[in-house]
Amino acid sequence: GAAKALCEAGCRVTLLDGLPDPTGAEPYLTPTGKPFEAGTRGFWKDYPNVEDLVRELGLPEDEIFTEFTPSSFYSPDGLEAVAPVFSSSAFPELPSPLGQVFATFDNFKRLPVQDRVTMAGLLYAMIDFTRDKSTFEAYDRMTAHELFIRMGLSKRLVDDFVRPTLLVGLFKPPEELSAAVVMELLYYYALAHQTSFDVRWIKNKSIAEMIINPLANKLTEEYDITVKGGALVQELFLEDGKVTGLRFKDFKSGGNEVLVQDLDAAVLALGAKGMKAVVGNSPALAASAPELSKAAALGGIDVVATRIWLDKYIPTDTPANVFSRFEALRGAGGTFFMLDQLQPDHDALWGGSTPQGSVLACDFYNGGAIATLSDEDIIKVLMEDLLPEAVPAFRDANVVDSYVQRYYGAVSWFSPGSFPSRPPLETSVPNLVCAGDWVRMGDREHGAKGLCQERAYVCGLQAANALAAKGALGSGSLSEHPVIPIREDEPQVELGRQVNKGVMDLLGSVGLASPWVR
Repeated sequence: GAAKALCEAGCRVTLLDGLPDPTGAEPYLTPTGKPFEAGTRGFWKDYPNVEDLVRELGLPEDEIFTEFTPSSFYSPDGLEAVAPVFSSSAFPELPSPLGQVFATFDNFKRLPVQDRVTMAGLLYAMIDFTRDKSTFEAYDRMTAHELFIRMGLSKRLVDDFVRPTLLVGLFKPPEELSAAVVMELLYYYALAHQTSFDVRWIKNKSIAEMIINPLANKLTEEYDITVKGGALVQELFLEDGKVTGLRFKDFKSGGNEVLVQDLDAAVLALGAKGMKAVVGNSPALAASAPELSKAAALGGIDVVATRIWLDKYIPTDTPANVFSRFEALRGAGGTFFMLDQLQPDHDALWGGSTPQGSVLACDFYNGGAIATLSDEDIIKVLMEDLLPEAVPAFRDANVVDSYVQRYYGAVSWFSPGSFPSRPPLETSVPNLVCAGDWVRMGDREHGAKGLCQERAYVCGLQAANALAAKGALGSGSLSEHPVIPIREDEPQVELGRQVNKGVMDLLGSVGLASPWVR
């Protein structure tokens, strides 16, 4: 996003990325020549800027994305719930959250109604947690687990549905997550509108090949941009309080160190792991931007991504599926996607060899314990302890090929109390900005929340816009890239927030604080 906006603002851009090919021109292949992608990411209903990018690139949506699909939740007891496609349901769209309640009444297979209704306790938190800055930070200091107890959610609702949802949505259990970020996630993906949870997937190949590569081609053909893969930034240099250069290691040339000088501005699109490495090696930056030192101290989450090729096709109720409450997960969240149901080109899924059966992408989030197992044992856990317990037909299938990759500390962890330490979009260094889904966007905040491709892309656009607005790109680069907001909040939500704020402000004026947060 930042590279696109900077190019369109007339800048000469150099993009440095640790990936061997950040443009998506060269697909990531396993040692046996089959395609692989680091995790399976969905595209939700409220991704207006990503959808606008696809249209701008002239890519037909029906060739890039699948239809919106339902998802199934499985536990050791069997099917627990099915998340429907609300936008194609015969059920009429009602004000949120009534529509979600009535449209999913029959979709929970085991969770009793008396447990489901306790979710109503979160409705007050939904209208309260953004009341003002201090209230948001109070929710941020609280764990989601504590919030659920205070708001009266039943233990079974949390254990059977909410916990597995958070493990695959924010990659941590509720006791390790900020209550504020959990509320952001639940609101953005589930509570804002009846259709908010509708999700679709990439229809062919990978996101890098289908979206990133056309964007990279457009930028390289039309603008002055240099893309260098296999490049790890080691240090940023400052003079007179501004970034003026950097040093990176070029692994494509044998690990040689390269200096880049005379920079006008820089964008740090780094996670916690990358931030720790760059700030830790940049003493001038650490001294000038203490907020980045705080960000570098935050943790990341381990993820394990696998792909399995089977000798027969296995039918499932839905192509996207979530594991819940299995001991074999070792505390991780788990998903499995039937790629042969999502992607029609089975020859491509098999790397050009003769297709024999289903192809699965199975991912583990908060997967540090799973990652300690050998590749063979991880596949064994899936084929013996997880997949056949969810769908018994997997017992009749054999593994033809498999591939496992581990990504340590690769994903942002929204831990309790972490909000003030997350990197700001605009730093103390006037020509240095940050981009990514964990970045605090300040006055440029967007409605897309959590671990979210839409938020990451928008934050990149806004990082470039911030540089343009403060004149860091020169007088000829003042135009800002347009950013599309998500759908407006529904009237009943706005009214609830206004009433709650009025009541809480009145109570505060007489010295009474919120009984829920502090």
